[in-house]
Amino acid sequence: QVQLVESGGGLVQAGGSLRLSCAASGASGRIFSSYTMGWFRRAPGKEREFVADISWSGGRTYYAASVKGRFTISRDNAKSTVYLQMNSLKLEDMAVYYCAAVRFGSLDQALASTSDYTYWGQGTQVTVSS
Repeated sequence: QVQLVESGGGLVQAGGSLRLSCAASGASGRIFSSYTMGWFRRAPGKEREFVADISWSGGRTYYAASVKGRFTISRDNAKSTVYLQMNSLKLEDMAVYYCAAVRFGSLDQALASTSDYTYWGQGTQVTVSS
């Protein structure tokens, strides 16, 4: 069983940057490296939406159009951690951000649906001020 814990959320001014981290426990090294990792977010009054994902091989990344060019997903399998670097933050980025994982997943296609993932973190709040 894999447990995911997000961190790095907080208050940031529009135009600023923030880096989120998602640490996995119960999986490390080669085990963690076999999981596709994703980031989702839930804004107030909205459904949870896809942000980005990265394949277990690290060879494929995919971003929602709303964040492409501003956010970067990366992973450090040695640390069993996935990151989301968020730059040029906008008010619309304010949400609770969730980390998700699924064993292997897809090497060819993005996993952009909540139903694609098996494990979820509890979320970390990102607040963007004007």
